[in-house]
Amino acid sequence: MLAEIETRLAAAFSPTALTVENESHRHAGHAGDDGTGESHFRVTIRAPALAAMSRVERHRAIHRALGPAVTGRIHALALDAG
Repeated sequence: MLAEIETRLAAAFSPTALTVENESHRHAGHAGDDGTGESHFRVTIRAPALAAMSRVERHRAIHRALGPAVTGRIHALALDAG
């Protein structure tokens, strides 16, 4: 899942910086933990295409880039975008 998130975001935004962290282990046993170890992710991304957008627009663009194939399989996505 982590590699798929990285690939999709890199293709969509050509970022100058991109970090994707799997934080699922920090949420073991909590709501949304499906036992796969791939339910909670944190993304830090910097890209010129995102810089001119509002915070809400950036989040929407990232969710669109990931698509339902990714967003439908994870519980949480923390974003630090700009």
